[in-house]
Amino acid sequence: MKNFKSLFIYSLLAGLLFVSCNNDDTNVTYVGGSTPTLSVSSAADLVLSKAQENYSTVQFQWTNPAYSFSNGASTQDVHYTLQIDTTGSNFSNPKMVSLSYTNDRLHTFTVKELNTALSNLELKDYYVHPFEFRIKATLANGKEPQFSNVVKINISTYLDVVYPVPAHLYIVGDATPSGWANDSTHPDATQTFTKVNSYLFQIDALALTGGKQFLFIPVAGDWTHKYAFDAPGSTNNTSGDAFKPDANSNFQGPGASGTYKIIVNFKTGKYSIQ
Repeated sequence: MKNFKSLFIYSLLAGLLFVSCNNDDTNVTYVGGSTPTLSVSSAADLVLSKAQENYSTVQFQWTNPAYSFSNGASTQDVHYTLQIDTTGSNFSNPKMVSLSYTNDRLHTFTVKELNTALSNLELKDYYVHPFEFRIKATLANGKEPQFSNVVKINISTYLDVVYPVPAHLYIVGDATPSGWANDSTHPDATQTFTKVNSYLFQIDALALTGGKQFLFIPVAGDWTHKYAFDAPGSTNNTSGDAFKPDANSNFQGPGASGTYKIIVNFKTGKYSIQ
């Protein structure tokens, strides 16, 4: 019996040692990765034209950052973001463009695609602007970011709106001071947008009641034309979202009452509340 107990204890200790060794073997650690290299088919000055919107333009290509772990090269998906900003902003511009790809390491833009992407920076059209491009590579959940070199290209964009631009624009709703009143003869001046350029409307300061709703109206007193949210009600981003003509759902306003700046952009088909 004594020998049996000794044999049992020895077997138990050997098993624990085996499990301990296996745990050491599975303790995988991140080793590192290399900086991706971004290249472009041409860095020459580029003038985008609506007449050529379906033609191919610049092609961007980048290398794999070769993420690796203590047990070898990573087999995880690599997530890439092509970041676009104006020269001098150092990729800190809140309007910086970020285009996402998974595992792809090459993208060729059509003229329209590139023009649409650059339009998010809200710069003057038909004017040459210096842009900077770089790749941000990460593992899942944005871990272990690696940034590429920066490629610079001077590009002139053209005006291309998502929806026809109306002559006027108003905001109505229970979030606004006038509520849902839609008076064709006396639209509230504080709820009338200023047209700041060929595609942008703006109200610099409007008191909004928190937790309420609103719509954009192009013709005062007319409910047959409106800009609304094209998704179930109250699901829009309350800091700004996409709008669509004659959509069915009211926009949900900010949660807190206060004075807000509202911008409606027909070039991007989006509005923002600041």
